[in-house]
Amino acid sequence: MRIEKAKRIEQIPPYLFAEIDKKKEEMKKKGMDLIDLGIGDPDLPTPQPIIERLKKAAEDPRNHRYPSYEGMIQFRQAVASWYERRFHTPFDPKTEVLTLIGSKEGIAHIPLAFVNPGDYVLVPSPGYPVYRVSTLFAGGTPYFLPLLKENGFLPKLSKIPGEVAEKSKLLFINYPNNPTSAIAEMPFFEEVVAFARRYGIIVCHDAAYSELAFDGYRPISFFEVEGAKEVGIEFHSLSKTFNMTGWRIGFAVGNAEIISGLGRIKTNIDSGLFQAIQEAGIEALDHFDTPIPEINQIYQKRRDVMVKGLQEIGLEVDSPRATFYLWIRVPRGYTSAQFATFLIEKAGIVAAPGNGFGEAGEGYIRMTLTVDESRLKEAIERLKRIQF
Repeated sequence: MRIEKAKRIEQIPPYLFAEIDKKKEEMKKKGMDLIDLGIGDPDLPTPQPIIERLKKAAEDPRNHRYPSYEGMIQFRQAVASWYERRFHTPFDPKTEVLTLIGSKEGIAHIPLAFVNPGDYVLVPSPGYPVYRVSTLFAGGTPYFLPLLKENGFLPKLSKIPGEVAEKSKLLFINYPNNPTSAIAEMPFFEEVVAFARRYGIIVCHDAAYSELAFDGYRPISFFEVEGAKEVGIEFHSLSKTFNMTGWRIGFAVGNAEIISGLGRIKTNIDSGLFQAIQEAGIEALDHFDTPIPEINQIYQKRRDVMVKGLQEIGLEVDSPRATFYLWIRVPRGYTSAQFATFLIEKAGIVAAPGNGFGEAGEGYIRMTLTVDESRLKEAIERLKRIQF
């Protein structure tokens, strides 16, 4: 019997980090001691009170049954209260907040609710690969918006052809940004709201890194802009804020009609998030002031070590004000993939090639700050010993 994959699968490249994992395994088999700066997975532990709340909640038989599709109202109330405190923006927990099994899940599902085959979706390049993939799964056509250094890694909405904008259903944006670590301020979000209103486009803002910022900088929410709730949804995650990537808990807030559309997809695809994890999420949102200073101070020290070391070596990198990513220009004579391969083979350093995030990421690699400071210093020493 010949097994044929669906055409939608054939359109999709192998997931970037799965390819990196293959190369890592190959080098480990050769005995290489790898310093893995490839994937943004916090190495710091989840705060203990959150863990204790999970333990207690896991023993409650009421949490062993199917959870609600939309999420516990208590968790959604905690989300709404957190948004009010952090961004001074009110949301109705019943109609404007939705619990997600990690923000990735919501981002992957939202095109299914609003995109018809042939519709355009405006996707940043470079960008989180799921924006593109979720568009293809829904039968949509990604229209890529280059994020260039000369524009502060912000998309130029004015360069989108009118005929494309007219046929676009969604616009994905992500600030603080993965992979470039760029930030966006109020004027950009105001421009996005005006653009979305003009063309009837739903804005999907991925705000997973809003609580990772340095030097006193506090990222803003898309919803701090007047009119944003008419056109948008914002995805958030407890993963980076509270070091909970493995817990798979996130949420979306925004326009009630958009939230309802995403919720309708979810009710037909999953059965909700384990309630014990939602109780732990309540503990996180209700009892921690964010951004959490202790976490961000650790990342800031790591950032300073890496940026100083990389610049001394002669690599071009800016010091980010947010996220735990470094967006590094590759040396002349290398492609992104060639330099990433060179680093892992010659220095045992894992970095993500920029072109894996989209065509406009060519010429860069991304490194993360999610390893101990001593290992980052060792990475710099290894880089000093190789010629490139």
